[in-house]
Amino acid sequence: MDLSVVTVSYNTRKLLRECLASVFSTLGSGLRFEVIAVDNASSDGSVAMIQDSFPAVRVLANSENVGFAAGSNQGIRESSGRYVILLNPDTVATDGALAEMERLMEERSEVGAVGPSLLFPDGSFQHSAFTFPTLPMILLDFFPLNHRFLNSRLNGRYPRAWYEKGEPFAIDHPLGAALMVRRSVVDEVGLLDEGFFMYCEEIDWCMRIKRAGWTILCCPAAEIVHHVGQSTAQFRDDMYVELHRSRYRLYRKQYGPSFRRMARWLVNLGIAYLGLRVRWAHLKGDLDAEDLKRRLRAYEEVRSLA
Repeated sequence: MDLSVVTVSYNTRKLLRECLASVFSTLGSGLRFEVIAVDNASSDGSVAMIQDSFPAVRVLANSENVGFAAGSNQGIRESSGRYVILLNPDTVATDGALAEMERLMEERSEVGAVGPSLLFPDGSFQHSAFTFPTLPMILLDFFPLNHRFLNSRLNGRYPRAWYEKGEPFAIDHPLGAALMVRRSVVDEVGLLDEGFFMYCEEIDWCMRIKRAGWTILCCPAAEIVHHVGQSTAQFRDDMYVELHRSRYRLYRKQYGPSFRRMARWLVNLGIAYLGLRVRWAHLKGDLDAEDLKRRLRAYEEVRSLA
C-alpha cells in the first residue's frame, strides 16, 4: 500500500462526505491507497453515511469522543501504507494534492513529514506552516497589536512569498489538518501523544520528528481547502480551555523552566486583559449576562491551569 488516509470525525457529516469524495476522486486511478475513518461517537449519522456512500472506507466507530490524537492513533495502527496522511474532515483535497505530497517524500528520503498549502473555501490564502511556539507568539495571541505582526515570522508564520514560489521549503511543523508522515518515522518516534485531547499534538509530534534528524517540508504545489475548526466550533468555550491545556502540556514536555514561567505570566496577563474586555462589552450591551458568565468561567479555568 502506498498511502493510508486517516480522518477523525465528530459530527461533521456533510463536510466529511466532501472530504472523502475528494480523496477518492483525486486518488482513484493513481496511488494504491486505503482510507480509514475514525468516528468519535458522532450523533449526526456520520457512520451510516460513510457505510452507505463510501463502502471502501474502513470505519472505526468509537462509543465516546476519545479526542484527535487517540483517534488518529487508532487509524494509524490499522493502516498499512508506506505513508500516512492525517486529513481533517473539514478539508477537501484538490486534484493531485495528495499524490504530489507522496511524490515529494518518495524523491527526498531525508523528509519525514510534509504539509500542503491550505486555502480557505473561497480560494484565498491560509497559513499552513509554522515555527514552533515562542514567547512572542504567546504575547501576540492575546495582544495582536498589528496585522503585520500577526502574519510575520515573529508570530511563527512563514512569508507568503515562499508559498507563491511553488517550491518546497523547510518548516518546523504544518497544521495538523493535513499532515503526511513516513511510516518509518512513525516506527522510530512513536505515535501521537494521547495526553493531548485536541490541539498541539502535531507540534509535539513534529518536535520529536525533527529531533530524530528528519526534515519537515511544506509543499505549496499540493493545495487543500480547509474550512477551519468545524468540529471544535461546536464547543467554543470548552475548546478554548482545551487549547490552553494542550499548550501547557506541550510547554511541560518540550520547554525549559524559564520559558514555562514566562509563558504562565503572559497567559495570566492575557486572560486578565480578556476578562476586562468582556466585562466592558457586557456593560455596553454587546454581550449578554449568560455569555459573560460562560466566558469568565472559561478564562478562570485557563488561569487555574497555570
